[in-house]
Amino acid sequence: MTDAPRSAPERPDTGPGAPMSAENPWPLRVVSKKIGDWIARLGEVWTEGQITEISHRGRTVYLTLRDPSAEVSMRVVDFTGAVAACEPPLRDGAQVVVRAQAQWWDKNGSLSLHVREIRQVGLGELLARLERLKRLLAAEGLFAAERKKPLPFLPYRIGLITGRASDAMRDVLKNAKARLPSADFEVREVAVQGPRAVSEVCAALVELDRDPDIEVIVIARGGGSMEDLLPFSDETLCRAVAEAATPVVSAIGHEPDTPILDYVADWRASTPTEAGKKVVPDLAEEQRGLNISRTRLRQALSVMLTKETDALAAMRARPVLARPETMLEARGEAVANLKHRMRSRVGSRLERSIDELEHLRARLRSLSPQSTLDRGYAIVTDESTGAVLRDAAEAGDGIGVRLAAGSLRAEIVEKTEQEEER
Repeated sequence: MTDAPRSAPERPDTGPGAPMSAENPWPLRVVSKKIGDWIARLGEVWTEGQITEISHRGRTVYLTLRDPSAEVSMRVVDFTGAVAACEPPLRDGAQVVVRAQAQWWDKNGSLSLHVREIRQVGLGELLARLERLKRLLAAEGLFAAERKKPLPFLPYRIGLITGRASDAMRDVLKNAKARLPSADFEVREVAVQGPRAVSEVCAALVELDRDPDIEVIVIARGGGSMEDLLPFSDETLCRAVAEAATPVVSAIGHEPDTPILDYVADWRASTPTEAGKKVVPDLAEEQRGLNISRTRLRQALSVMLTKETDALAAMRARPVLARPETMLEARGEAVANLKHRMRSRVGSRLERSIDELEHLRARLRSLSPQSTLDRGYAIVTDESTGAVLRDAAEAGDGIGVRLAAGSLRAEIVEKTEQEEER
């Protein structure tokens, strides 16, 4: 008996609606189709950019459209003849506005824009856009004089951003080194027009701004059409310059050329030649100035020394300094006169005082008890008490008698009272 045939194992559903997993992956064609379906829902779009490449293959035209302010580009395909209808003909660097439909190519997984309509941005429109941008940046204060940084008098090293082997670079270096042979430059050669100009200039600016030895940065480019100078009116570049910590000099084009960068930079040079003269001092002129200052200083010192010497000579010629002892002699005479006057006054005062003293002495002598005794009077005292007797009734049995010369002791024999005068 033979076995019944076995049925094949049931395979999981791998259709587009089946859930994804490591065991049940979507085929690449399914993924590509889903991406294409999602992009198709975007519909037509209007976009703006700068043409960096144009190639013709029969009636089909292939363009590369780039955002001038970022490293973003996309392929554009024209099957409709929109490019051929443009007047004037499109060229590299042209600014355009495109109406297109995004298309996804399943076979190679690439995305492109299929042109429906293309318009060149005219000069009037460009000027209007630049004017709007200028007003916006001015309102934000990026043009204000108070935010501009002063240029160093003698920079240690100078950063230079310019075109590769350009006349602008030669003009800056030649004129700077003619004024200051020791001027040291750090040069960054970049694209100064076209789609890569903004990104390369910004990258060089950031690099030089981070270098602590760089004290000033010059952005230089020769003259050109307004379209050629458009990168230097780009908002991204202008904001990068405004944010730089290092002073920036704008030297773009010739005198009539005024990109927005000129308003944002810390100093505007009308030409690269002027920038080379501005960033460094003129060594010869500075030396002349030093020589003039040195000569003036010497003259001023000579005049001052002559004046002071004359004043000193005049002072030394005065009698008091020519013969200093004259002043001492005059003062000596004055002191001698004062001494004489003092002695005279002291002598007179002593004589008067002696006279007064003799007069007082005479008066004192005339009033003293001894003088009375010398005239024959005597002083009688009680022998027991020693008191001076003025009344006979007060006397005791014995008395003492003091005479002008010597004294006596006596006994009272009789007392007689004095009769009152009538």
